[in-house]
Amino acid sequence: MSATPAPASAGSAPAPVNPRSRVLVASLIGTTIEFYDFYIYATAAVLVFPALFFPSDDPTTALLSSFAVFGAAMVARPIGAMVFGHLGDRLGRKGTLVASLLTMGIATFLIGVLPTYAQAGWVATALLVVMRLAQGFALGGEWSGAALIATENAPKGKRALFGTFPQLGAPLGFIIGNGLFLIIGALLPSAAGADPSQPSEAFLDWGWRIPFLFSAVMVAIGLWVRMRLVEAPVFTRTREAGLVRKLPLATVFRGHWKQLVLGTFFMLATYVLFYLMTTFSLSFGRTPTDAAVPGLGYGYTTFVLMLIFGVLFFAVFTLVSGPLADRYGRRRTLIAVTAGIIVFGLVWAPLVGLGTVGVVLWLVLGFALMGMTFGPMGALLPELFPTSVRYTGSGISYNVSSILGAAVAPFIAVALWEAGDGSPWLVGVYLSVMGLLTLVALLLGKETKDVALDEAEAPEADGRTGEAAPAASSASTTV
Repeated sequence: MSATPAPASAGSAPAPVNPRSRVLVASLIGTTIEFYDFYIYATAAVLVFPALFFPSDDPTTALLSSFAVFGAAMVARPIGAMVFGHLGDRLGRKGTLVASLLTMGIATFLIGVLPTYAQAGWVATALLVVMRLAQGFALGGEWSGAALIATENAPKGKRALFGTFPQLGAPLGFIIGNGLFLIIGALLPSAAGADPSQPSEAFLDWGWRIPFLFSAVMVAIGLWVRMRLVEAPVFTRTREAGLVRKLPLATVFRGHWKQLVLGTFFMLATYVLFYLMTTFSLSFGRTPTDAAVPGLGYGYTTFVLMLIFGVLFFAVFTLVSGPLADRYGRRRTLIAVTAGIIVFGLVWAPLVGLGTVGVVLWLVLGFALMGMTFGPMGALLPELFPTSVRYTGSGISYNVSSILGAAVAPFIAVALWEAGDGSPWLVGVYLSVMGLLTLVALLLGKETKDVALDEAEAPEADGRTGEAAPAASSASTTV
């Protein structure tokens, strides 16, 4: 499948453009790997890493050490967003996306071949930390690049729809990652049965490595697709006009700080809901009802299958959100969905108190709202920034929000769960408060549906690599 020529003016050679199918696959594959890596590491951090890399006489200390390394990637992500954003805005989207995917793939594969603490002592733990930091660094540049590939190549009036394809990586990564652990648990059962939460010796010896090694296959496919891309005409025109910034990071903080702040809070409720419906819900759902801090008491396999069922609604409503955001606008759509998230947080405890039917309804509603709020972000965040700083600006907003929303959510949610004596009502209130902050940001922001991504931005005295002085951009005045 070769690149399709774009219409050209008389006397000029037609510029190649990316076929729509290649754009969609290229934007989807990277984020699928991103979330796949997130889920398999999160699962391994609970099931096997405490014993294999953080041995301790106190199981709680080992688990907390494992989670600390898991959280380290959140700190590395904004750094990756700045570095890859600089490269993406200076050199182009294609090469930067290939570099971020390759970095992520190598780090994930190497986790699968690391020696354990019993084999190499503290060196094994240090190597795991380094690989996890490399994952976070690479992921910092992955999402924004994938979102730009989708939106900058989207046909008129369909940017939000195209922007949902990078977002589909979240539910697909969840299903693939958790499904693979369930399959391995069934093939390598322990005396307790096919339950990965009680791993067999074979699972501890080598079975846990399979999901990490399998990521190499997905990365190879992603690299093959992305290497066949050409630069979007939007970026090409910006470069030819001499509008590429020497220091995109400085430019975005100096001239677009309002967009950075608003974009960060646009994503806040999305990240909190995402963490609560995936990682926290797994702990809450599996904790016995007679524990010191009681949970729902489901078995690991049963609850993961319930989660996968809920995630199907996540995928469906992610796609549904695109056409709605294209028709009614990103802001109007997200205001309605965020109001729904606020209400959902307040009815969380009553829902799970209704038994299995209520728990399933809770999962379906939560994941449906997750799809509706996550989907439009693929278009909204890139639309906040002009072409010359779009990679940097959207990446920083997305990844700083991950610190405010996802990195601190584990500690807050668990503390509130304990404070409620096992009832999740305070956790639901926490979600509603975060939703309220996002709602305020959306009310302060402006609609970006009709922003022209390829319109040149206003000139400044410094920071240019060229001398052109085009008209002001609507993208730089959206807020």
